[in-house]
Amino acid sequence: MSTKLTQTAIATAILMLAQYAIAQQAGSPDAGSSATTSLEKVQITGSRINLKQAQISGVGPVTVIDAEAIQRSGAISAETLLQRLPASAGGAGNQTSAYWTGNGYGTTQVNLRGLGINRTLVLLNGRRVVNGGTGANSSVDLNMIPVALIERVEVLKDGASAIYGADAVAGVVNIITKNSLKGGEAALRYGETSRGDGDEAALDLAWGLQGAGGSLVTAINYSESGAINMATRAPCGLGEVNGKLECVGSSATIGGRARLANGQRINFNQVPGGNPASFEPYSAAKHNYNSNPMLNAVNPIKRLGLSTFGSFNLSDDSQLFTELLFSHRESSQLATPGSLGVYRPINIAADHPTNPTGQSLVLERRRIEEAGPRTFSQESNIFRVVAGAKGSLGKNWEWSAALNWGRNTGTDGTTNVANLDRVDLTLDRSKCGTTAGAAVPCGNYLGYGSLTPEVLKYILATTRDTGGNDQKGISANINGELFSLPAGAVGFAAGAEVRRESGWRNPDNLTVLGVANTNRQDPIAGKYTAREVYAELSVPLLRRLPLVESLHFNTAARYSDYSLFGSKSTYKAGLDWQVVPSLKLRSNVSSAFRVPNIPELYGGVSEGNLTTTDPCSNWSTLPATSTVAQNCKAAGVPTGFKQLGNTILTTVGGNPGLKPEDAKTITAGAVWSPMKTLTLTLDYYNIKISNAIQSVAGSTKLAVCYNTPGLAHLFCSPSSFTRNKATGEIDFLSSQPVNAADEKISGFDVGALYEFRLAGFTSTLNAELSHLKNYQVRPFPGADAIDYTGKITGGRGSYTQWRSLTSLTMVKGPWSGSYAIQYIGAADDINTAATEIGARAPGLAYHSVQLKYAFSKKLDLAFGIDNLFDKKAPFIKSYTDANTDTMTYDLQGRRWHVRAGYRW
Repeated sequence: MSTKLTQTAIATAILMLAQYAIAQQAGSPDAGSSATTSLEKVQITGSRINLKQAQISGVGPVTVIDAEAIQRSGAISAETLLQRLPASAGGAGNQTSAYWTGNGYGTTQVNLRGLGINRTLVLLNGRRVVNGGTGANSSVDLNMIPVALIERVEVLKDGASAIYGADAVAGVVNIITKNSLKGGEAALRYGETSRGDGDEAALDLAWGLQGAGGSLVTAINYSESGAINMATRAPCGLGEVNGKLECVGSSATIGGRARLANGQRINFNQVPGGNPASFEPYSAAKHNYNSNPMLNAVNPIKRLGLSTFGSFNLSDDSQLFTELLFSHRESSQLATPGSLGVYRPINIAADHPTNPTGQSLVLERRRIEEAGPRTFSQESNIFRVVAGAKGSLGKNWEWSAALNWGRNTGTDGTTNVANLDRVDLTLDRSKCGTTAGAAVPCGNYLGYGSLTPEVLKYILATTRDTGGNDQKGISANINGELFSLPAGAVGFAAGAEVRRESGWRNPDNLTVLGVANTNRQDPIAGKYTAREVYAELSVPLLRRLPLVESLHFNTAARYSDYSLFGSKSTYKAGLDWQVVPSLKLRSNVSSAFRVPNIPELYGGVSEGNLTTTDPCSNWSTLPATSTVAQNCKAAGVPTGFKQLGNTILTTVGGNPGLKPEDAKTITAGAVWSPMKTLTLTLDYYNIKISNAIQSVAGSTKLAVCYNTPGLAHLFCSPSSFTRNKATGEIDFLSSQPVNAADEKISGFDVGALYEFRLAGFTSTLNAELSHLKNYQVRPFPGADAIDYTGKITGGRGSYTQWRSLTSLTMVKGPWSGSYAIQYIGAADDINTAATEIGARAPGLAYHSVQLKYAFSKKLDLAFGIDNLFDKKAPFIKSYTDANTDTMTYDLQGRRWHVRAGYRW
């Protein structure tokens, strides 16, 4: 009894530790997730040196999700596992983000620390993976990796460019696949929400051979998930009206909102079968459109994966190996009917036959409801081939060499896209006809129901875009022990890599020409080559002294040469101090960098008249002592100059002159094992990013330049804008991305792993907590820093200060189960005044439970429930989709899943 009480007390103490900060700000948690983490004592991501010595932790702060935890979670996609981790923040693609990610709808990703998906490096078995999506993409599509193939996931929350190269700014996610199996395995999973929608099904088949000559594992994986309509979770778009939340909807109406020549704003008939010529003063409450029934809270997706992993023993000391992986994805997103008037004004003369007002008008917005919703769809195919050899040299050295080729090709389409040139033709009575069968039917866009099937067929099209990404690389690595010192062996690793990355995207011709009712896009194509060498050392300094069980100095350096950016060097240096067998202190200082991706470099450059304010307009009327007046005069802007109109022709798109971002990372931590069954970790991180890539609006660039004494700001350079010397007008203005921003983020992570026995069950209590201390972004030199700490942003996601994940796993004989709690702390809406509804999202927790029974070694059955208490997402004013932050909170509600596994 005394032992049981002691174990229970320790377990309770760890739970209290994991939830300490939560209690400080929001009380006890009340909702959960199903992924679990582990602090196993294994060789982990963060070093290429394979020292044969036991340590109670790795070289940096790492979370490990093992195969058992993955199976218990019931997840059918890798991003579900990763986005539940406390170290994940900000925005990333997932099924409950309505449109997922730009330039690759349907792509799922991971975003460590919230620093951006392109600052987290994703590896598969320690090697890079080709970007995925529908062309010229900037991150790995996690859809390509079937969950059933994953042996474990290692998440290094530390800068690691010196070890792995570019893009490991926030950390590294290394997904390790299963590579050995004797016999066959089959698993079938099905689940749905408690409301009967959002069904998920997965079938996994794998079989393997093992022998003296080598091994072979082959697998087929298929998964499919259904849609959840947004209106079932959020019936309408909400806004604050007179201190209450009411349905507000979109001002792109189905009848057509127009502005008359006298300035009056009116709306045309919206009643089915009503008088098409009727109109009345526009009223948001009466006429606005409810988009939610035409959107999904969860979008459907299908995945098919084929994979083979094999090895062939050449001798006792060497073998050949290969990894073959193919992934096919089909995904789609429901979208509201398109709206005219967004990308091209529609002017209708007073005497036009369809105009009943007697005045000329501008049709500001007209939603094409008669055509029904649009559908965005994607098909993506990814294959990856790795072939290589590895082996040992003597007792202390290992080597490997590999070829790595990955290629992603994708197609995406959009239905019911209006051809704006054809819309204009249907309004031109000199070119359209009113008789049946006319080549160009005349159209009436005023009033719901006035658009005929003939006009809809003529103006609407399905656009089709194609694109892809390609990665080719060759690498060689060697590691072992150089020599021995009194404190132990000196570990060494070195290697070289040559890699070529390319991406391309070819939008539909209507989109390229700018006649489609959507954003104009140009084709994208670009490539670069990286040549890199690295070396890593682990030097034992002291051993078996008072308060120094061991002391290791770890360092690494990498030299990278990029065909587009020149050379770059990065470093890493750290200390591992084993104070006593139960206590270890560690610290690392490193540099990292991120190379610009293909869209940032080569995104189609185009020009457009954008609303922009010229600060030199009427500058001569300003006080002579003002900085703006002095700068405008010094720049040669004529006296009396006045901006003509409110727009300036602005260049947008990629910028081939971009340089890599730079980062400095400091981590420090402690690992304490007061008993064999208990491990506690505490890690601090501090990351500073300079030369960060940022697009700055034209008005901001001009204002900053002319408010800087002596025109000394970088935005005053000819690469930003130029003026006509004779007229003073701006004849070139760029809002292309530049290396202008800097970011600073810091915080700490707490982890606890406790193994004990309770009521005959072998139990494991696992807790991980992350605290964001500070995150600030300065968009350009001289700007005020934007503080994202504890904020929910309008497009970057949530940066709540507290996140945690706690799980209890229990095993006894054929029975096993787990209970998990994912906590997301309270946060303020960065765009909402403190007095408004939704200004602060409360902290909440998602609970999940899983139960498994093994009938025999061959057959097992598992059942689980996620979001056990059916927690609803909080109202977030900054977001329009489902009235919440779809990148952070759960829209599905309570859901169950069942899984059956069989081995032979």
